[in-house]
Amino acid sequence: MSTGFQAVQWNSAKYRYDGILLASVAAYLVGFLWITSLLAPPKSNVEWIDLRIRAFGTCAFLMLTFILCIGPLARLNPRFLPVLYNRRHFGVLFFFIAAAHGLSMVQWFAAQDALPSLVAELTAWDNYFRFIGFPFKTLGIAALAIFFLMAATSHDYWLSFLRPPVWKTLHMLVYVAYGLVVVHVALGIMQRDHSPLIPLMLGASLSIVSGLHIVAGWRELRGDTGIAPSAGWIDVGTPDSIADKRATIVSATGGERIAIYRDGTTIGALSNLCAHQNGPIGEGCIIDGLVTCPWHGYQYRLADGCAPPPFTERLVTYKVRMRDGRIEVDPRPLPPGTPATIDVA
Repeated sequence: MSTGFQAVQWNSAKYRYDGILLASVAAYLVGFLWITSLLAPPKSNVEWIDLRIRAFGTCAFLMLTFILCIGPLARLNPRFLPVLYNRRHFGVLFFFIAAAHGLSMVQWFAAQDALPSLVAELTAWDNYFRFIGFPFKTLGIAALAIFFLMAATSHDYWLSFLRPPVWKTLHMLVYVAYGLVVVHVALGIMQRDHSPLIPLMLGASLSIVSGLHIVAGWRELRGDTGIAPSAGWIDVGTPDSIADKRATIVSATGGERIAIYRDGTTIGALSNLCAHQNGPIGEGCIIDGLVTCPWHGYQYRLADGCAPPPFTERLVTYKVRMRDGRIEVDPRPLPPGTPATIDVA
């Protein structure tokens, strides 16, 4: 992780991450094809294609489940942060596996000269109002379109071009796509394959993903402090209640979260959203005098929320004050880059 406001570039850790990722996916696909073909040997080219459809499909679903678990796992335990750093690589590889699943499905129809029936199925508008017979493939196509959009905008160029709030909103569509995939599987494979493994996989995925997000959100809310006294200022606590080089997070009216940092005797308050990917600044620490985001190591001065030169990013700051021996923060944001720290010596 850089300490100079720079995202992690190609290094040994990234090569190792990508190597393990590629090897794991390859091992799963080869293992699935080998074991399944031994248990039920395909008798035709169409059956081999069907086997690839299931291999790519299950691999993509398991990858998507794990991708959705990375965020809450990293918030619950910092040991998972290395997995978070290159999550976009994970997501791009997932898209290619999902795309291979979709292309294999098209190949399955083509191998039987049945592409016109696929088009007819997708354009049978009356079936869209039924449960049994619903054209479930359209749900997979819609989900794949979202995954393509996310993969195509995964580079930091798009993050900078779209700006973090828009980029983050766009990539939150992954949860919509996940819902589409779950229904796609439920209306598709589960109607012709009555193996209990499929509903078990879906149930486990839904339980794990939703459970981790609920636990992480509950822990985050529980960790928020602050009581709003008169005049709208939020009581944070005594200076000593904020660990040195660390932050206490408070929630303002409207859900805005504010990170109040202490660096020795200096107290300052910043937006809890990093300018890079809206990472949780308040869960980081001060390194070499700079507030450092735990996600990718982006850094800002506590004094004014500005990134050190030559970088130009700035965070929203908040006024802080001492009142009766306790720190209070004004929840009304100041313009990004406004100096607002105090000394409590």
